[in-house]
Amino acid sequence: MDLRQLRYFIALNEHRSFVRAADAMGITQPAFSRSIQGLEQEFGCVLVDRGNKDLRPTPEGQVVLQHALSLVQGAALLSSEVTQMTKLDAGEVRFGCGPAPAVKLVPDAVAQFTSAHPRVRTCFAVDNWEKLSRSLNREEIEFFIADIRHFEADPNYQTQALTPKRGVFFCRPGHPLLAKESLSTNDMFDYPLATTLIPPGIRKLLANLSGRIDFSPTIETEHFPALVKIVRQSNAIGVGTAEAFAEDIAQGSLALLHWRNLPQNIDSLNARCGIVSRSGFRLSPAARKMIEVLVSVDQQQVAIAL
Repeated sequence: MDLRQLRYFIALNEHRSFVRAADAMGITQPAFSRSIQGLEQEFGCVLVDRGNKDLRPTPEGQVVLQHALSLVQGAALLSSEVTQMTKLDAGEVRFGCGPAPAVKLVPDAVAQFTSAHPRVRTCFAVDNWEKLSRSLNREEIEFFIADIRHFEADPNYQTQALTPKRGVFFCRPGHPLLAKESLSTNDMFDYPLATTLIPPGIRKLLANLSGRIDFSPTIETEHFPALVKIVRQSNAIGVGTAEAFAEDIAQGSLALLHWRNLPQNIDSLNARCGIVSRSGFRLSPAARKMIEVLVSVDQQQVAIAL
C-alpha cells in the first residue's frame, strides 16, 4: 500500500467511475483498475461494490476511505510545512492587529514580507484587543499586535514587546480649545471624546480625570480613518497614538492638544505595543517570518523618527 493507491481509491469514491477516476488521475483505466485490485488484495477484502451502479465503497472500503483521506491530507500538510521551512514559497499567514498598527506598521511590514515571499498568502484582521484575543484562542489567527499589558502576566499568552507608542489627544484646526492659552483636563470633558477601544489603564485614567467611577467615550470605532475624519469635521477630541496620525499632524489637518496638568509621558496613557501569541503553540514558518519583519520595520520606523 502506498499514498498513490490511496489517492486512486479516493478518486474512485469521488467520481464513482473507473474511467472518469482514471482520467482525473492521468493514467489508463486498466492501470487504475489494477491499482485498486492491488489495494483490495493487500487488505484481503473487497473495497468497492462493483454490483452497485454508483460503485459505492463496502463497509470495509468506507473504513479504508476515512483513513485514506486522513493520511493523504496529513502527507500534504507535512509536505507543505517542510516546503515553507526550506523555501517559504507556499502556505499562508493569518494574524490580527489593532487600529493604530494598521495605519503604518502593518502595511509597511506586509509590503516588505510579500515582496520577499510573493507566493505566501497573507491575511490580517483589524480589530480591538478583546476580539483579537478571542480570534487567537479560536485558532483563527496565529498572533496579533496590540497593547500587551493585558496579556503579559497571563501564562496562556506569550508576548514580545515592540517600541512603546506615545498616547496623545488631537483635534481639528480651528477647534475652540486651540484659542485658549492654557488647557486643563477639565476642558477636555466639555467635548465628545472619540477613541478606539481603550485599554483598562487609559480608561481608568480618564475616569479619574473626569471625576467619574467609570468612563466611556462618546464615539468608539476600530476604523481609525473614520475616527480621524470625524474629528476633522466636528469638535470631538480624538485619543490615539502619535504615530497613527503623524502625517495628518505634519500636513496640518489635525492639531495636538496639550493639558497643563497632565504629564506628557504619563505611562498609563502610552501604549505598550507588542506581539501576542499563545503559549505552547508552535507558530508556522510564515508567521515566524512575518514577526521578524514586523520587528525589523518597527525598529526602522523608530530610527527614522529619531
